[in-house]
Amino acid sequence: MTKETEKFNEEQRKLQVTGGSTFILSLPKDWATKNELKRGSSMLVREEDDGSLSIAPSSYPKKEKQDEAYIRVGQNDNPDAIMRTAISAYLNGYNILHIRSQGQKVLPSKLRNHLKHFARHYLVGTEIVIDTPTDLTLQVLLNYPELTVQNALSRMAIIASSMHKESITALKKLDFPSAKAVIETDREVNRFGLYIVRLLKLAVSNQRIVKEIGLSYQKECLGYRLIAKSVERSADHATKIAENTLLLNDAVNDEFLEKISQLSESANSMFDSAMEALFKHDFNLAETVLEKLSYVHKLEKETVLCLPDAKIEDAVNLRLIIESVRRTAEYASDISEVVLNLNVESVLG
Repeated sequence: MTKETEKFNEEQRKLQVTGGSTFILSLPKDWATKNELKRGSSMLVREEDDGSLSIAPSSYPKKEKQDEAYIRVGQNDNPDAIMRTAISAYLNGYNILHIRSQGQKVLPSKLRNHLKHFARHYLVGTEIVIDTPTDLTLQVLLNYPELTVQNALSRMAIIASSMHKESITALKKLDFPSAKAVIETDREVNRFGLYIVRLLKLAVSNQRIVKEIGLSYQKECLGYRLIAKSVERSADHATKIAENTLLLNDAVNDEFLEKISQLSESANSMFDSAMEALFKHDFNLAETVLEKLSYVHKLEKETVLCLPDAKIEDAVNLRLIIESVRRTAEYASDISEVVLNLNVESVLG
């Protein structure tokens, strides 16, 4: 930024009084001219959370961000690359995604099926509104207040916690169908994760929708993004527990199962408490979660010592399961640290 720009952006102006009670502040002429303002032009004035005022022409913004995204597809294009482009458009706030074949050629069936499956299972609030041989159109029909960041994050956390418990139960019983069900459930967490990222990206670029998505301040966006990622990673580790359970050849002895159960209960309890601290804005509860991490590390060592004399493959998979349980506790700690940062003012003098 040049010195001229800084001077323009931070220009000081004196407050004046007219009629004995009305305060007046003159506007920079260059800014008024650029926005085609004249005497009698209507203005929008809004008080922000920090006490500052935002002033804008009543026609602001003159040009809204393009609501529709067009993705042109060639016959030899990589379906995964097209998919990533569609996801990026969704995350960046586009409400209508047109996937069209170039030259009026038919969209490859593999790509069409992949896109339709992904839209139905991973893009919250998205419906297929046009489905022709050359054009597939997806539209986001969900409004922000219908599913706020907190609501979506709460659902993510509930699912992730349940996945962890079910994966440990599948391990105890060597229940392969239950383990497979946990793996399938992971996509539910991922879809809410994508939706939250979409909302937060919109809020970062447009402060006017911060309240609509359920946040109090724009500065909270980064914290909630970090928490959403930690919840998603916790669900990933529940999935890894299930995947490693599927690879076991033999049932595990009772001593190990008892220790892994203790470790799991402690880790998942930390996770649930961390999320409770977030939603209740409870600084002290988040602090207690952090204090429990050392106990989990102690339990982890005890669980490792109880590893059964098993085949090398089973021993490796069991060790990976222990690691995934411990990582769940560490992600709970990460969430708690963000909660501390979001609520530190509540404990300051």
